[in-house]
Amino acid sequence: MPYINIKVTDEDVTTEQKMRLIKGATQLVVDVLNKEPDKTFVVIDEINMDNWGVGYETVAELRKGS
Repeated sequence: MPYINIKVTDEDVTTEQKMRLIKGATQLVVDVLNKEPDKTFVVIDEINMDNWGVGYETVAELRKGS
């Protein structure tokens, strides 16, 4: 029973984009690991840009071009 966790910043990810991520990730484990799609779980976490850091800065600050 695969569990896939996708983390993205909360920058207006649409429902359609989330569905494509779920379908694509599921298909990947079907193709590579021969797992059953109905037993594959995909969770998408949207992380606030103030809670995601790269280097010494938050993504929010990086997006501002600081």
